[in-house]
Amino acid sequence: MVGTNSTIKFICCYGGKIVPRYTDGKLRYHGGETRALAVDRSISFAELSLKMGEMCGSPVSLRCQLPTEDLDALVSITSDEDIANLVEEYDRVASPPSSLKIRAFLSPLKPARKSICSPPKPPRKSISSPPSSSSSPRYSCIRQIPRTPVAFPLCSNKSAGKMIPCYGYHGQPSHIYLVHSGNYRQ
Repeated sequence: MVGTNSTIKFICCYGGKIVPRYTDGKLRYHGGETRALAVDRSISFAELSLKMGEMCGSPVSLRCQLPTEDLDALVSITSDEDIANLVEEYDRVASPPSSLKIRAFLSPLKPARKSICSPPKPPRKSISSPPSSSSSPRYSCIRQIPRTPVAFPLCSNKSAGKMIPCYGYHGQPSHIYLVHSGNYRQ
């Protein structure tokens, strides 16, 4: 049997919003779902992300409330080190340590964007016009927003002691381009 000190409970909120309470203005979570997830203390960030993604039905970003803070100071969790630091903070204030419950807020992952900027174009020189000191180089920026298929964990297989995620895909890959061209003097 697993000891009570070897697990952590995450109280996971997703699908709702953090809003001020109308009576006193204190922040609270409204709407959505709230579920408890018990995991081993030694869980990696990748495994935790997979479990939380399975629970929500799509990949999620994880932000957690520190034990002594309000909902306006959530901490983003993006690595194993972040998890270790979070657990350490909760261990310092929890009594007994076995009652460790971390409040987690999950939100859908936002797609990554790439920016490609070309070097400035040299100003055109004309024999008939005098040189102008007010001209500045022109930049052309292209922001590429890939529309890759959305992958979300459907299941996980435990093979040779490792968690292997199974993914489902939705959508067609394509790209959207936003082109900026102009003088950005400020």
